[in-house]
Amino acid sequence: MTVHYTNTEWLGKKVILGETELDMAKPVNLIIGFHGADSTPENMLVHGNRLKLKNALMVYPEGPVDASEGLWSWWQDGPRQRQSVTEFVKYTAQMVDEAHRHFSEKIPSASLRTCLWGFSQGGAASLVYTLLGSHPLHRVASICGFLPEIPDNVPSQRPVVNILGIFGTNDEIVPSFLADYALDEMKTKGHQLTARETRQGHEISRDNLQQLTEFFNA
Repeated sequence: MTVHYTNTEWLGKKVILGETELDMAKPVNLIIGFHGADSTPENMLVHGNRLKLKNALMVYPEGPVDASEGLWSWWQDGPRQRQSVTEFVKYTAQMVDEAHRHFSEKIPSASLRTCLWGFSQGGAASLVYTLLGSHPLHRVASICGFLPEIPDNVPSQRPVVNILGIFGTNDEIVPSFLADYALDEMKTKGHQLTARETRQGHEISRDNLQQLTEFFNA
């Protein structure tokens, strides 16, 4: 399956765009992929390029927090984390707006459904935006994700989102109990959850990619 990639810049940040062959008679999934902490969009692209997605547009943005040496994160850890997460939510809302604006101008006949996925802190990012973001979401996936400190003003009612959460019992970076807790929180908020506990470490496996492909293509 051929995917055509281009590089661009939104909000002063690098963004990699991918486009599959599109059938305009069907809804198009706009899938935003969040890289891990201290990483780059290119690292996420390596995994995303192995997905066999249909009728999809991909967006791999660069995180807003400078982790030095050309690496980026989605928020700061430490005492400023809660405030930094709030800034991340605002940043991501603008990125989603930019993605819709770009593709609506390029492909005005497309009916776009916003989806999110990510790995590690990127998985956390997808869950955080599901809880706090301003856009309706179609499907969300987290691999080895967790929940950081988040603001107290979590909306009590949000549209139900179909969520896939994958985590490993041998993950030494994000212990399984943290990932499990994060997914339980999503379920408590009323979202439709599919949780898959595996024996993997802190990684994106071939099985994960197959599960993601089936999830987003469903």
